Amino acid sequence: MSVSDLQPNSEINAKLLISEGYEQKEESYVKMVVRRFMKHRLAVVSAVGLALLTLVAVFAPFLAPYDPYAVTGAFGASPSAEHLLGTDLVSRDALSRLIYAARVSLQVGVGAVVISSVIGTILGLISGYAGGKVDIIIMRIVDVFMSFPHLMLILVVVSVVGSSLTNLILILGLLNWTGMARIVRGSVLSIKQLDYVKASIALGFSTPRILFKHILPNVLAPILVHATFGIANAIMVEAALSFLGMGVQPPTASWGNMLTEAQSLTVLTSQPWLWVPAGIMIVLTVLAVNFIGDGLRDALDPKSLK
Repeated sequence: MSVSDLQPNSEINAKLLISEGYEQKEESYVKMVVRRFMKHRLAVVSAVGLALLTLVAVFAPFLAPYDPYAVTGAFGASPSAEHLLGTDLVSRDALSRLIYAARVSLQVGVGAVVISSVIGTILGLISGYAGGKVDIIIMRIVDVFMSFPHLMLILVVVSVVGSSLTNLILILGLLNWTGMARIVRGSVLSIKQLDYVKASIALGFSTPRILFKHILPNVLAPILVHATFGIANAIMVEAALSFLGMGVQPPTASWGNMLTEAQSLTVLTSQPWLWVPAGIMIVLTVLAVNFIGDGLRDALDPKSLK
C-alpha cells in the first residue's frame, strides 16, 4: 500500500497502515527465525529424523514385520533374513518391539513436557508478576522440590503409585515443572517493567489478560527451548526407570526395558542384538531433540537475529 492509495478518512488510513505494518513485521520475524534455524544443519537433520521417527511410531502396526507380543519360537535368535534384528529371550521379534517402543518414548517425552510446561508456565507467570509474598511462597515450593534427589524422588513415587505408562507420564510431568517456573519467572520480572505492561495496568486491563495476552507471547521463546530439552530428559528418565524395572512393564515394549536384557553378562557380551539397537535409538533420539533445542535457542535469540 502506497501513500497515494490512501482514502480521505485519516483514521481508517492509520489503522490500515498499522495493521499492514504489523502483519509484515510478524511475517518477517517468522521468516527470520526459520532462516536462522535452517542454518543450523544439525538441527535441521535432527528435525527431519525426529519427524521420520514420529511417523514410524504412528504407523507402527503397518511397518512392524511381526506382532511385538507374538512368540515366534526362536528364542534369542541372532539377526537373519526372517528376523532382521533377531529375537529376544522370549522369542519375540526385536525389530517389531523396537518400532513399537518408539511410541512409548515419544508419548512419555511429549506428555510429561506438556504437563510440566503448563504447570511451570502458570506458576512462573503468577510468581514473577505478583511478586511479594506470592513470589516468595511459590519460589520456596520450587526450592523444596529441587532439594530432593530428582531420580530418587521419582523412584519413590513410582513405587507407591505404580509404574504404568499413564502414571509415568503424570509423575514426570508433576515433578519436572520447577525449571520451567524459574525460567518464566525470570523473564516476567524483566518484561513487567516495560512500558506496554505498565500502560496495560494503567488502562485497567484484568490480570489474566495482561498475563496471557501481553506477557506470555513474549516469553514463548525460552518456554519452547526449555520444553525441547525437557523432552530429551523425560526420554532418558523413562529409559533409566524401565532399565531398573520401575518404568514401563513388559510385555509393553520400551527402549528402556529392552535394555534390561543387558543386565546379563552373557547377553552383554555374546548377544548384542538384544540391547545395542535400543541403546542406539535412545542416544540418537536424545541427541536429535537436543540439537533441535540448540537450533531453536539460536533462532529465537533476539540478540543474534540477523
